[in-house]
Amino acid sequence: MARDPKIVAELGRPETPDEAADRKAASSRTYRASQNTRNLIAALIATLAVVLIIILAVPRGTPPEREPIDVAEVAARISANENRALVVPDVPAEWQVNAATVEGDSVRAWTIVYVPAEDRGFVRVAQGFDADEGWPSRTLRGAEIADTVTIGGIPFDRYEIRNPSAAGNVAAALGTTSGEDTILIYGTTDQAALEEAATAVAADLPLPTEEEGQ
Repeated sequence: MARDPKIVAELGRPETPDEAADRKAASSRTYRASQNTRNLIAALIATLAVVLIIILAVPRGTPPEREPIDVAEVAARISANENRALVVPDVPAEWQVNAATVEGDSVRAWTIVYVPAEDRGFVRVAQGFDADEGWPSRTLRGAEIADTVTIGGIPFDRYEIRNPSAAGNVAAALGTTSGEDTILIYGTTDQAALEEAATAVAADLPLPTEEEGQ
């Protein structure tokens, strides 16, 4: 015996075939939408898991320390190539060497960059090969000679840095000549460290003759 059509509460009567088809289609769309949402969440979780695995797999820790620079060894090699003597200052052992190389364009210079202990800035010792008279001023952004001081028996020109920010934050500078070369000692350090570097440079230079001292 055939059953009477089921009465739908919202309609108060049996639904028509079209209404039944619409209801089933709507239900199907809702189901597919929920599945898409679940799939999207699952994909997002999987992506985050992969990222987390990669992060955990990357080795951690401090980078390896840079090998110390042997200034004397580098200088010996460059000296042989340039066929000239290079200054190798005997600075305090606690001073760190950040660079030791030849740099520059119009005037090439054997350059050593030191970092004195106790965060005292940096000191750069630059030996300009066959440098012209204007090289110190160009290097120091227009600084002029204030006076001359003698350190370790070597006369050094002391430069006046009126605007350190315009001179690459250089706060003090000393300069002298050795043969055809000009040696500049400058940096962001204090005067004491600068003179300490100058003393070490002076010890590596020949003392001036009486004619040169006049």
